[in-house]
Amino acid sequence: MEVYLALLHHPVYNKNKDIITTCITGFDLHDIARSALTFGVKKYFVVNPVESQLEFAGRIIKTWAEEESYVHNWTRAEALSRVVLKKDLAEVITQIKNESGKSPIIVATSARPNQSISFTDLKAKAEGPVLLLFGTGWGMTQEVLDQSDYILEPIVGADQNGYNHLSVRSAVAIILNRLLGR
Repeated sequence: MEVYLALLHHPVYNKNKDIITTCITGFDLHDIARSALTFGVKKYFVVNPVESQLEFAGRIIKTWAEEESYVHNWTRAEALSRVVLKKDLAEVITQIKNESGKSPIIVATSARPNQSISFTDLKAKAEGPVLLLFGTGWGMTQEVLDQSDYILEPIVGADQNGYNHLSVRSAVAIILNRLLGR
């Protein structure tokens, strides 16, 4: 399966269902890049329309690629080399089309119960590139979900209290393991 992933910082909801842009975090850059490399993801796109946020992320990536940092921790530099910064989802889709020659199957993720595709069914249907979308804040907007080909079944925990709010870093790792792990 040829998998790409995108972490969307916009358009996403806040807890009041307002459409917002969230901030890029160093943790999301590092940790998701490491999961992407571990599971053979082609590219990890970080999507944010705010120029200063993209500059911040670019400085982190550049720092780990410099010789002193590379010598200190080459594995982090290798993982971060898969990160591509984009202003919007359309740019991501265009790049995947240009690189693979095909439009990706767009698969959104959500912690909410929904009409969804199972991990098994997605693996069976995935021919060509697959773009997994992950949201920050309180999730991707309905507009993003509507432009997706599928919504992946949610990760369900022990559900003792109905609590289901994993960090996006944890959700990415679990989903990549279920789709691409041995």
